[in-house]
Amino acid sequence: MKLIIKSSEKKENGIVELVVEVSTEEFEAAMNDAFRKNRNQISVPGFRKGKAPRKIIETMYGASVFHSDALDNIMPSVLSFVQEESKLNLVGFPQATDLDIKKEGGVDVTISLSVYPEVNIGEYKGLSAYKPVAEVLDSEIDSEIAGIRLRNARIEKADRPAINGDTATIDFEGFIDGEPFEDGKDEDYDLELGSNTFIPGFEEKIHGMTVGEERDLDLVFPEDYNEKYAGKPVVFKVKLKELKEKILPDLDDEFAMDVSEFDTLEEYKAGIKDRILKIRQAEAEQAFENALVEKIAQSFDADVPDVMVAEQYDNAVNSFTQQVTAYGMDPGMYLQMTNTTPESFRDNMVSASKRQVKVMLCLEKIAELEGIEVSEEDLENEYKDASERYGMEIDKLKESAAKDSIIRDIKMRRAAKVVTDNAIALDAPPEDEPPAEEALAAEDEPPAEEALTAEDEPPAAEALAAESEPPATEAPAAEYEPATEEHVIAEATPNTESEAEAAKLEKTAVKKPATKKTEDAAKADAPEAAAEKQPKPTAKKPAAKKTAPKADSDEASSSVETDAEAAKKPAAKKSAAKKSEPD
Repeated sequence: MKLIIKSSEKKENGIVELVVEVSTEEFEAAMNDAFRKNRNQISVPGFRKGKAPRKIIETMYGASVFHSDALDNIMPSVLSFVQEESKLNLVGFPQATDLDIKKEGGVDVTISLSVYPEVNIGEYKGLSAYKPVAEVLDSEIDSEIAGIRLRNARIEKADRPAINGDTATIDFEGFIDGEPFEDGKDEDYDLELGSNTFIPGFEEKIHGMTVGEERDLDLVFPEDYNEKYAGKPVVFKVKLKELKEKILPDLDDEFAMDVSEFDTLEEYKAGIKDRILKIRQAEAEQAFENALVEKIAQSFDADVPDVMVAEQYDNAVNSFTQQVTAYGMDPGMYLQMTNTTPESFRDNMVSASKRQVKVMLCLEKIAELEGIEVSEEDLENEYKDASERYGMEIDKLKESAAKDSIIRDIKMRRAAKVVTDNAIALDAPPEDEPPAEEALAAEDEPPAEEALTAEDEPPAAEALAAESEPPATEAPAAEYEPATEEHVIAEATPNTESEAEAAKLEKTAVKKPATKKTEDAAKADAPEAAAEKQPKPTAKKPAAKKTAPKADSDEASSSVETDAEAAKKPAAKKSAAKKSEPD
């Protein structure tokens, strides 16, 4: 096909517009092809279908009757020609934005191209940033052991007055102004005292009761309860039918051997400390790297095409959606629970995507300046490591992860290492400058807008595929984490661990009667609570307050995240209103 690039013009945001001339002969051939394709469907008086000449059809239906199909015929060749002849490093695919069909024949096609940006950055060596100190407190070790002891406790009947921590099996019925109210009654309900499941004062007034005892609990619904009951006095008639207590295992060497691979309690504690310390050290290194890379991104100068941001945005939204649905939650419902509008969610994700693209381009530029290359041996080692981590055959991994993506990720990881190896770690954050991520946010977001607070959860595929916990309350953050071959593999690898954990949480939740909450309370609860306490259709209790579920860590020998780590993370949002209705 005879095509000519008539003109080329550089636009904003990395766009180049080309005008391609399609000759009269080529366009006429395309018109004839369109005529032959459609003539059997066109009726012309005096002619059998398919027998009317093209000129007669054009006279009757207009000269442009075959233009659309003719253009469809030539566009693949035009776009392919542009990709080959433009000699530009393109992002995405060329788009036809305008057509000029000439009376004398032929057509000019305007093509819009997104061009990979030329990147300029400032100094990337000799930078300084705060590096957190990695340490483990004795209280964190004690907290993890306490959780493991609690999960290994024996449950036995108690023949004594009820105390905090006991599980009380009760019958109850609530009365307002002497009259029972709807769904205010239940029988054989197992209530853990101290769980703050019911309205304030309910559980405390059961303390001291003995099996068989009946007691009237004079209470008042909180003012911020649902409108139907808010602020009203209520009397719950309660009967304690059974009392069970948890008998913790002794904290000794035998306990250590039962729950870990260690032979003594001291070795077990040391093992926990070592494991947590390694995690903290990795977190400190990552935080240091993030701060440095974000500083480099502040000196970034490039004309970034919108299509690059759009692609990053789509990837982040898809990952978010997959993570939410893996826990049996609808993304729209999740936004309602977190009191997030679709508009604010989108704005925050777009802002995060812009910053992520900026950081990626900075690292790619550093890799270019440093002459970083990836050998076939490097690739094979990456595949081998991933094969061992995921328990998959190397050939299957190669099929699921694009080679070019892995090479790019390795280069960015090594570029980040160049930055950290040549940086100065500070013992405290500088007082005269804001954190790098805040400075970047200020560049990308109008000051008047209130963006959602970003959690410490990077949008990398590894974080979304490998973590076994629901997404953060807000949209994913823009904080940089260098992609690795593991990240790319993780996108194509079924996350059976996360799915299994989600199934375990859901199964656990179904066993317990759940509190039916009002819309306000549901919004305030964190998704962890939603995953762990799925509401049952017909639960019956005057529950009022929702607490965040306790972190369920694995045993010390295999856990990646400890109870202490879970405590370090942003806490699940509690409802300040403590609004719940009786189910």
